[in-house]
Amino acid sequence: MNEKLFWAINRYSGSSPFLDKLMILISNRIRYVFLFVLIYLWVRDSSLRKLSKKAVLSIIGSFILNGILKRCFYKTRTYEKRKVGILIPSKKDSSFPSKHTLLTFAMSTSIFLYARVLGTILLGLSALTGFSRIWVGHHDPSDITKSAFIGSMFSVLFDKICLFSNKIKL
Repeated sequence: MNEKLFWAINRYSGSSPFLDKLMILISNRIRYVFLFVLIYLWVRDSSLRKLSKKAVLSIIGSFILNGILKRCFYKTRTYEKRKVGILIPSKKDSSFPSKHTLLTFAMSTSIFLYARVLGTILLGLSALTGFSRIWVGHHDPSDITKSAFIGSMFSVLFDKICLFSNKIKL
């Protein structure tokens, strides 16, 4: 199933210069949209500043978790095991987890818990980020779905810890 889904998405890679450029743009530059949202939440008003802090802490925690998972679970990159052409250069590290997907889902979920409309838009962008990582040939669909789940669950657990703990002041 994983391989069939990979080929269903990746087979179009290289067939449309416009879509290839769009997927490369999303894969490499979507982080700036997320950064803009964090800055907007920070400067908008003081009630949203706390949400911005939670999102940043969730991103930092997910980034640390990403490093730990990459050291514990090595998975060969998709383009190495399937001889798939890639649209952009990639590191030779573990394919799991997808850092791009993990971090965008962590932030999106943090925001979704308190701002449903903005969070839903960001979750859509996060899904598009994961899709683009398959399109460019860097990850399998299972890498993306697992990373999305881990990033989202990390944010939910972090939020619950913040709610039930008086020690964490934001």
